[in-house]
Amino acid sequence: MQWLRESREMTAEGVPLAFPLGKKIVLFHSPEMKQLAEEILQLPGNQALLFPGQIEWKNFEDGFPNLFINHVDSIRGRHVVFLASFLNPSSLLAQLAVLYALPKYLVKSLILVCPYFPTGTMERVDAEGQIATAVTFARLLSNIPLTQRGPAKLIIYDIHALQNRFYFGDTSVPLLVSAVPLFISKLESSHSDEEISIAFPDEGACKRFGKMFAGFELVICTKVREGDKRIVSVKEGEIKNRHVFIIDDLVKTGGTLIECKNGLYRLGAAKVSAFVTHAVFPLESWKRFTQPKEGEQPFHHFYTTNSCPETAETIQGKKPFEVLSLAQSISNNVFKY
Repeated sequence: MQWLRESREMTAEGVPLAFPLGKKIVLFHSPEMKQLAEEILQLPGNQALLFPGQIEWKNFEDGFPNLFINHVDSIRGRHVVFLASFLNPSSLLAQLAVLYALPKYLVKSLILVCPYFPTGTMERVDAEGQIATAVTFARLLSNIPLTQRGPAKLIIYDIHALQNRFYFGDTSVPLLVSAVPLFISKLESSHSDEEISIAFPDEGACKRFGKMFAGFELVICTKVREGDKRIVSVKEGEIKNRHVFIIDDLVKTGGTLIECKNGLYRLGAAKVSAFVTHAVFPLESWKRFTQPKEGEQPFHHFYTTNSCPETAETIQGKKPFEVLSLAQSISNNVFKY
C-alpha cells in the first residue's frame, strides 16, 4: 500500500514528485542562507518534516538574475518556507522574483523568514524630501501574491522599530519575534555563576527588551554633555563589580556600544560584554571590537546571531565575538505559525 501511495504522487506529466511522502514542508533559501538552512534541516525531527527546495541562482551577462525553481510541480499543495537574506541590496531583486513566483505554483502556504529587516533604521520622515525606505521595502514584501491559504507570513527578528509592522499591507502578515531568548539561554549556560547586570543604551531599548529579563538587575544608560563630549552615565541600576551585558537590536559602526562600554568600565563594572541580534558592521567596522584603542578595556564577550550571514562568517572565531545560531529558533517559529 505504501508503494501504491508513492506511485500516485506524480506530476501532471507523469513524472514522480521530487519530494517524498511525509515531508510536508519545502524549505527554500537564498544563496547567503545555505549554511543556516542546512542547520535547520539537520535539527532533530526536522528530517521527517522538512525537505530542501532547489533554486538555480544565476545571472545573465548584464548582471540581471537568471533564476530557475527546480521541480515546481512538486511544490503544488505544499507548505513552503523561504529563508531570506536582505543584507546585500544586490540580491534583493532575485529573492523578490522567487517570492513572487512561488505562490503562482499553487503552494498551500508561504512563510518568509527574514532574520534581518535591512531598512528598519530608516523608518520615518523628519524633513520634507526624506524617504522612509522601510515603507518602500514593506510595500515590496506586501505584494507577494496570495497562496491557497491566503497571505504570506513574514517572520522578522528584532526589527529596529516596532511600528514598522504597520507599514505592511493586508496581503502579508508580519510576525515579529526576538532572538533575546537565545541569548538568555547562553547566559544561563555560561554565566550562571556571575553577578550579572543587563544594560540598555537608552530608555527606549529598556522599554522594548527589559521585560524579557525578569529577575536580572537592569541598568539604563544615558548620555550627558560635558563641553564637546558626550559622557555615558547610569540613570538607574547597579553595575559596580558586576559583569554588565549591553543589549541592543543591531550594531553598525559600533560607536554607541563602545561609548557605553567605556562609561560602564569607568563607573566600576568588573566586565562589560554585549549581545546584539544583528551584526551589520559595514566597512569592516567589526575591527573596532577586535582592536580596541590604546588604553581602552575590551569587551569581554560580544554575542550576536547569524541573522546577517556574511558578517557572521567573517567574525566567527575572532575574539570577543561568538555567533549564536538562529536555526532552532527559526525552526520553532516556523512550526508555531
